[in-house]
Amino acid sequence: MSLMMTDEIFKQLRDFIYEKSGIFIPDTKKYFVENRLGRRVQEKSLKGYEDYLYVIKYGSDKNELVKLFDLITTNETFFFREPQQFDVLRGELLSRIVAENTKAGRRDIKVWSAASSTGEEPYTIAMLFQEKSEISGFRKEIFASDLSESVLSSAKVGVYGSYAVRNVPEAYLKKYFSNSSQQYALSSAIKSMVRFLKVNLIEERDVRAIRGMDLVFCRNVLIYFDEKAKQKAVSQLYDALRPGGYLFIGTSESLHNVTRAFRPVVINKVIIYQKG
Repeated sequence: MSLMMTDEIFKQLRDFIYEKSGIFIPDTKKYFVENRLGRRVQEKSLKGYEDYLYVIKYGSDKNELVKLFDLITTNETFFFREPQQFDVLRGELLSRIVAENTKAGRRDIKVWSAASSTGEEPYTIAMLFQEKSEISGFRKEIFASDLSESVLSSAKVGVYGSYAVRNVPEAYLKKYFSNSSQQYALSSAIKSMVRFLKVNLIEERDVRAIRGMDLVFCRNVLIYFDEKAKQKAVSQLYDALRPGGYLFIGTSESLHNVTRAFRPVVINKVIIYQKG
């Protein structure tokens, strides 16, 4: 059965998704929404997309909203993505954070991976922290969040295919993973360093629990938001950071037209944004 989505239903669906998540879907992505949601419409034995829109708007099953977000978010990621940022983190940036925290009498380091998907980013951070002897005396807190419950469940399991681990240094692969039939299971020591949470970046009540972060990673997420939603999300990230804390966004992204609240800092040609 081939389902057709009218332009009117697409607009209503898009507006609903935007209102609930801040994710903006342009007109050119109508086919994408149609493809992603078509199977779900059939699974639920609905007549068409109009019925599905009614279900997510007025239905009593809140899990359907979770399923919708799972279907329309792209969760392609891997370990050590954008490696130059991790090089800066384990080098000068971590040294700065340690010095600033020591001066302020803090003996902890708090990091938030704000769109953690299936866990590769926060677990990369955890492995780097495990390797840094100069922070062995610090309490390390790594928070990881996503809008999608299915990717959070997958992240907690911590088992990955060869694509996800292809950039992991050989020494880390041997030390922190066990390999069986091209499935790589992450060690419990690394998994235990990360706390996963379901967070919608434009919902103030979700983000309010995350405060005093030294560092926030929010990479390749803002590209899905329009200007208004970007400003809201970045404002929430700002509030989550301690004074002087740092924010990483994707290397192809910029805060130039979003906010002036952060000060760009360049370390080894990598831009990091610092809270004033």
